[in-house]
Amino acid sequence: MKYQFKVHREKKGYWAECKDLPGCQTQGDSLDELKQNAEEALNLFLDEPESSSAIFSLPRKHREQNADLIVQVRPRVALAFLVRRARLLRKWTQKRAMEELGLEGSLFKYQRLENSRTANPELETLVKLKKIFPELEIDEVISA
Repeated sequence: MKYQFKVHREKKGYWAECKDLPGCQTQGDSLDELKQNAEEALNLFLDEPESSSAIFSLPRKHREQNADLIVQVRPRVALAFLVRRARLLRKWTQKRAMEELGLEGSLFKYQRLENSRTANPELETLVKLKKIFPELEIDEVISA
């Protein structure tokens, strides 16, 4: 999953803003530093705390040739973001999503999927996720 940033030049460096995520901005003294900072800012921005109910936009795909800077979301952050987003758009609780997935036991089993530090599901779980969230674009998670 890739987001596009608009780069602005200033007297002592650069700053950039994500075109699809208002408020996701960063700066750097050089273009290399700006790119590193943009990756960090984007991943932190999308890596919402468990209690958050924010639903962020997906990246637009049709503008890449016009983008100043294209930034890849880390796979674990992308997966956690997409799962949380799909659940929130359905207005489901985490418990409901856990039940729909057929996970038994502790709610923690589901919460791991929405946490970028622990989101590393087995293939069987990915298949179940795709079944309950057909719009979930798994290929966006792993695309380079």
